[in-house]
Amino acid sequence: MEKTIKGKKIKMSQIFVENGKVIPVTIIRSEDNLTEEIMDKDVMVVGISKGKGFSGVMKRWNFKGASRTHGHKSKARSGGSIGSQTPGRVLKGKKMAGRMGGEKVTIKGLKIVGFSNEDHELMVSGPIPGARNSDVKVRVLGLKEDKAE
Repeated sequence: MEKTIKGKKIKMSQIFVENGKVIPVTIIRSEDNLTEEIMDKDVMVVGISKGKGFSGVMKRWNFKGASRTHGHKSKARSGGSIGSQTPGRVLKGKKMAGRMGGEKVTIKGLKIVGFSNEDHELMVSGPIPGARNSDVKVRVLGLKEDKAE
């Protein structure tokens, strides 16, 4: 069981630790009341990734592409064949051009490194998915959900 904190991604920043180390953090604003027990806990962050619009197969799926010579005029960035003649259809899951991004992404292995109860802000180590002001869910592992909420 874990406690879930809903919030909005505000911005990326950094924290300087006493030994001179720099920790990149993402600041999340939440309306939930934050307590001291969430400090240094492992978290999973769930959000919607940034949309990248319509992308070809080279950008979307890292296809190598065809050679620019040997008879190719305008097919150097195309996806190539989409299947054989025998099934008479395109098989499910075929990697093709299309919309990229805008999908649910879960990032594991992050830690809470700070919080401010006055500003309702939470600092999570590392980057999290989504644009600024996008909704995110922070799942604090090892904490029980309060029944009163």
